[in-house]
Amino acid sequence: MEKKSVVNALASLAQESRLDIFRILVQAGPEGLPAGKISEMTGIPPSTMSFHLKEMSHADMVYSRQESRFVIYSANFDTMNSLLGYLTENCCGGNPCSPITTPACTTPEICQTKEQV
Repeated sequence: MEKKSVVNALASLAQESRLDIFRILVQAGPEGLPAGKISEMTGIPPSTMSFHLKEMSHADMVYSRQESRFVIYSANFDTMNSLLGYLTENCCGGNPCSPITTPACTTPEICQTKEQV
């Protein structure tokens, strides 16, 4: 991940409301949530919600898709995992600081498999 992309991603999350929104989208998984539902869950007015989602979208932390008359937002797990990888790349002088794990949700299939367990 390029340093400029890292800075943009971190900046997009460096605000309480946006961090809350992103965490909700991570919990929702790849299926995502409609913008109205996110607004309802956070208590953020729709116009403000649009601004926050736009900021995170420009940083590639979320993406959107149209489903019928709804815009569904999802966390971009590839960007999230790349950001975490960048931040921990040289952790502890190159030695693993904690057990090595695989990314939590990379594809809908992985998330569905975890849900079935």
